[in-house]
Amino acid sequence: MRNAYDIIIKPIISEKAMDGMQSKKYTFKVASDANKIEIKNAVEEIFGVEVEKVTTINMKGKPRRVRYVMGKTSAWKKAIVKLTSESKTIEFFDSLM
Repeated sequence: MRNAYDIIIKPIISEKAMDGMQSKKYTFKVASDANKIEIKNAVEEIFGVEVEKVTTINMKGKPRRVRYVMGKTSAWKKAIVKLTSESKTIEFFDSLM
């Protein structure tokens, strides 16, 4: 059994993620092998909220170049978590708005 902090790696702070916070949608970078049920349980445990829906997206690595050397960024997994209408908001994100 994995720890909840191993599943949720970090929150994503972008313009699109900030726009979703008005409708109680929060975006996180999660472990690549985590499934939706594990993500839901981890968010509920860490932040003490009720999760309605979890959407996951596998983000592919982008090609990058430094001088003559070609490489690419690592692939990662993004989760968009929608809270129920009765649930409280996540305080961490409230301070950013």
